[in-house]
Parts: sequence; C-alpha cells; structure tokens
Amino acid sequence: MSLPDSRTHAYQPDSLLAEDALRGQLSEADWTYITPRPMAAISRLSLRSGPRADAAQVSEALLGEALELLWEDGNGWAYIRTVHDRYLGWTPAAGLTGPQHGDLLTVTALRAHAYAGPKVSQPIVGELCLGARIIHAPGETVTEGGRRWLPVSLPSGKDAWVGEAVISPIREADAAALALRFLDTPYVWGGRGAWGLDCSGLTQLVFAAFGQPIPRDADQQQEFLGVVERPQRGDLAFFPGHVGLMLDERRMVHANATNMRVTVETLSEGEYGQKLAEGCTGFGRWTA
Repeated sequence: MSLPDSRTHAYQPDSLLAEDALRGQLSEADWTYITPRPMAAISRLSLRSGPRADAAQVSEALLGEALELLWEDGNGWAYIRTVHDRYLGWTPAAGLTGPQHGDLLTVTALRAHAYAGPKVSQPIVGELCLGARIIHAPGETVTEGGRRWLPVSLPSGKDAWVGEAVISPIREADAAALALRFLDTPYVWGGRGAWGLDCSGLTQLVFAAFGQPIPRDADQQQEFLGVVERPQRGDLAFFPGHVGLMLDERRMVHANATNMRVTVETLSEGEYGQKLAEGCTGFGRWTA
C-alpha cells in the first residue's frame, strides 16, 4: 500500500499517530487516529520539518490564518496544518490560539504594522503582511492627520489599530502585477510572507489574493494547474524544484536563491535566462 503525501496527510509511522481522515488508507498497524482541532496563528509562524528550532522550515502560517492542531510532542512543539492548503509542519505550541470569530479582515498591504493607538507614533503591537487575518473590533473609525484608523483585535487577543490603507482593495489588475510589488523581497526557504518568501510561496500568495487558491509547493502547483504550450501573462513556468510567474511570453518574475530575492528574468536571455529556458519543464494556467 502506497502512503499518502506526507506534506498534506498527517501520519507518523514511528508513533503510529494519524489523522481521522486516513482511516482505512494506512497499513494494518495499530494506529491511533486523531481528530484535528481548529486553531489560528498568533503571529507569523514557521512550520518546520521536525519539532526542533534547527529543523528546516517547510512553510509559514501567516498571522490569523486558520490552522488545525493534530498533536503535540510534550516538549512545547505542535504538529499543525494550514487549512487553506492543507500543508503540515511543526511549530511551537505557544504560537497557537483558538479559532478567530467575528468580522475578519484580510491584510492587503505587502508589509504593515498594527499599533497600540490610532496614531503612527504609538507603539507597534503586531507585524502584518499580505494575507494575514485580523478581526474588525467594535468601535468607531478614527481620523487623525488625514489618515483613517480602524480598531481591530489581533489573534493574540490584543486590541490594536491599523490604517485603513492596510486593508484597502488590492489596486493591481492581476496576479502578475501584484507579484511585481514583491521585487527585491528577500528569498527565504519556506517563506510565504512579504517579509521573505520562496518561489512557490510567492505564486501561491499572489494567486490567493485574486481568489485563485493553489497548492503550496511547485510540483503540487504544476500538477494542479492546466497545462499550456505557449505561455501568456499570468501563467506559471515550472522548472525542477522551482516556479515563476510569467509577465508575458518570455519575461518571468520569481523568488529565487540565485539572486536571493525576487527578480525578473527573460527566458533565453543572458546566462541565467538561458539556463532557465533549458530547464523549463512546462507551463500551467489557472482554469476556474
């Protein structure tokens, strides 16, 4: 019996723990099946390959994102899933809180902060980025210095304020235009936020901003999207272990470890562009 993808299906052969959804799909061993518990991320959380601070980061959960808690190791680490893409990893249990309820707002600014009061000179009480979720708290909007401030509640339970621009509608017309706002953002293996991200973290984040959810990793994204022969703006280009977002038939924006940041390359142009063109394994397009 072949085992399910361990990136999205929770099971541990060494401890014989597995999620309820896998009943009947695993070997005949004496598994203990666990019902996941809904949670949320108190802050941007690193998901790691094991319950250790020095384990490789495999993904991130953004502040306020919905999570599922599978189990804990007894030493302060929790095995969790990010609900939007079902991706699994270990994170410190102290970074989890109960699910958020209320009028949820999605952060649309690439990077931003929540403040203790409705004024930019107030202490910063929270780090935000595109895709983070916060609750619109009761209270009136405050105008100060020509800026409108909204009262919010952070997943930690703190009361805070954010500038209205932080949750304003995205002004870009498509995912490709939004991806260009990330130019020079640092490359971070497993990163999903505008403070640092990897290739598939970038494509997943900008697609999600336009209501087009795709899986976490490049190979999963390639399998998920429809195959196209000739790329156009908004298509994804795939390479071994890598993905980029096409701006037109030849130009591509991508988070890459070659430049350690988000850059734009032209396929077949220059040494790096030629290397990319030769390694391209295909193109994918979102189909509703």
